[in-house]
Amino acid sequence: MQAPALNLSDPATLNRFDVVVVGSGAAGLYAALCLPAHLQVCLITKDQVSLSASDWAQGGIAAAMDPQDSPMLHVEDTLRAGAGLCDRAAVEFLATQAPSCIENLQALGVAFDRHGSSLSLTLEAAHSRRRVLHAADTTGRAVVSILAERVLERDNIVVLSQAFVLDLWLDPTRSRCQGIVLFYGGAIHWLPAGAVILSTGGGGQVYAQTTNPAISTGDGVAIAWRAGALLRDLEFMQFHPTSLTKPGAPHFLISEAVRGEGAHLIDHQGHRFAFDYDPAGELAPRDVVSRAIFRHLQRTAADPATATVWLDLQAIPEETICRRFPNILQVCRQWGVDPLREPIPVAPAAHYWMGGVVTDLASRSSIPGLYAVGETASTGVHGANRLASNSLLECLVFGTQLAQLEAVPKQAIAPELPTVLDPAAWDDWQAQSDQIQEVREKLPRLMWDRAGICREAEALAEAIAQVEHWQRAIAKLPITQAIQHLSPAQTVKVSFPEAGPSLRVWGETINLLTIGCLILKSAHFRTESRGGHFRLDYPTPQESWQAHTLVQGNQWQKSAIASAP
Repeated sequence: MQAPALNLSDPATLNRFDVVVVGSGAAGLYAALCLPAHLQVCLITKDQVSLSASDWAQGGIAAAMDPQDSPMLHVEDTLRAGAGLCDRAAVEFLATQAPSCIENLQALGVAFDRHGSSLSLTLEAAHSRRRVLHAADTTGRAVVSILAERVLERDNIVVLSQAFVLDLWLDPTRSRCQGIVLFYGGAIHWLPAGAVILSTGGGGQVYAQTTNPAISTGDGVAIAWRAGALLRDLEFMQFHPTSLTKPGAPHFLISEAVRGEGAHLIDHQGHRFAFDYDPAGELAPRDVVSRAIFRHLQRTAADPATATVWLDLQAIPEETICRRFPNILQVCRQWGVDPLREPIPVAPAAHYWMGGVVTDLASRSSIPGLYAVGETASTGVHGANRLASNSLLECLVFGTQLAQLEAVPKQAIAPELPTVLDPAAWDDWQAQSDQIQEVREKLPRLMWDRAGICREAEALAEAIAQVEHWQRAIAKLPITQAIQHLSPAQTVKVSFPEAGPSLRVWGETINLLTIGCLILKSAHFRTESRGGHFRLDYPTPQESWQAHTLVQGNQWQKSAIASAP
C-alpha cells in the first residue's frame, strides 16, 4: 500500500498533526485507529505499511473466549510464564480487556477461523486452555491487512512511507516531547506534534539468528533512551525454539501452534529429548524449550552452533496440517522440506524482546507527551518471559487506551529556508561506508555469541567493551558529526553520494549499537537466571532478584522486589 507523498516544506502541512505514530505494525495501526477522530494523525513507517513483525505473526491472539475458559485462567498462565516479574494489575487488565478487543477486530473485518458458528481455538505452549484465535497460520497478516485498510480509509490519518525517525524532539523549557526529527523525501525535518506514540516493534536484528524482519532494529527503544525515557528489563530476550534452520533459508518461524497440535521435537536418533529437560516436553515455556535444544545440541552435536534438531509433524493428521498451517507448508517446501513426509530442521532464534520503554496502563512513558505501544513498550504484562500469543493482544489492549488521549496544543513552527547538509559530511565517504557496513555485519554475530541463549560475565564484559569501541568510532564519523549538530526547526537537504549506505542504514546502525549495549549491560547487571535471561555463572533464580532492571541514561538500578504473583 503506497501512501501519497507529503510536502513537509509547506508550513500548513508541517504544522498539521496533533499526534505522530511511529511504526505501522499492529500496535501502530490499531493505536492510530483508536485515537479520537478529531485529532490529526501522522502514521510514519520506514518501509511500507504492510511490512512489520506483526505481519509475520503466525500463531494467533490469546483471549478467553470459550465457556470453559476465563480471564483469570488466562491471568494465571501469563503470570506463571512471566517468572515472577509480571505486574499483576497489568496482566489482569490485559486478560479482562481481551474479549472486547477481539470483538472490535471482528467488527473491523478480521475473519478468524471457525468451527461452524464458533470461533476455532487452538492450544499453545504454557496455556492451560485452548484460547488462541487464528486465521490459518498467517494471523498477523490477516490482522495487519485489515487494520491497514481501515487506516487508509480514515480522513484524519495520513501515512508517511519511506520515512525514518532519527530522534525525538524535546522542549527543554517544558521537559516534554514536542515532536520528532525525521528523514523524509531527501531532507531532515523537525515535525511538531502534541503527542508522539512509539510503536516500532522489537530489535531482533541485533542478533545474527532472528525470526524478525530486517526492519526490526530497535529504533523506538533507542530514540527513547537517547531522550532520557525510563526503560526496563532489557536483558529479557525471548528466543523462539523452532525456526527453520537450513542453509540459504531465512530463519522462518515455525509456530508454537504446530507443537500445540501435536508435533514432536526429536534429535538425530529420533528421540523426543524435550522431556529429558522438563516434564511438559515440547509444550514447556519458550525459554525452557530453547534451552533444552541448546543444551541437547551441546551434548550431542559435533558443532552445536550450526546443528539442528527436528520438528516431526507425523502425529498431526495431514488434513489438519494443510488446513491450519498452509503458509508453513508452502515456505518449507520452497526450501526443499516437505513437512508431510519429513521432519523440519529447526533451531532457536531471537524472537521477542520483553523489555522496553516503561509505560502505564494508559501507554504513557516517563516523558510527558511520549507514549509507547506493542513490543517497544514495557507494560508489565510479559515479565521475564512472554506467554505465547499475548503479543498481538497487548498491541490491541494498550492501543485501545489511546482513545482517551487528548494531545496538548503543539507549538507551530515556521520552517526556515532549506539548507544543505555540511559538505564535510561526505569526506572520504567510501571509508565511512565501509566502517558502517563492518559494524552492521559484526554486531549481530557478537550479540549472538555473547548475549544469546546462555550468557556469562566475562563474555558480556568483553562484548560491552567492543560495542562501546564501535560506538565511539561511529560517533567520530563526519556524517554523524554533521547530523548531530543541526539546529532545530531547520529543514536540511541531504544528497548522498551514489555509492554507500543511506541515512536510514546509518541511523539503524546507531540504534542497533545502542540497544546492543543496553542489552549487554542489563544482562551483566542481573546476576541470576530468570525467564528469557540465562547466566551460566548464575544458573538459578534468586529471590533478591525478583525485581526489575531499570535503566535511565547511563544509570542501572534494581527496582523494589516484585510482589509474588
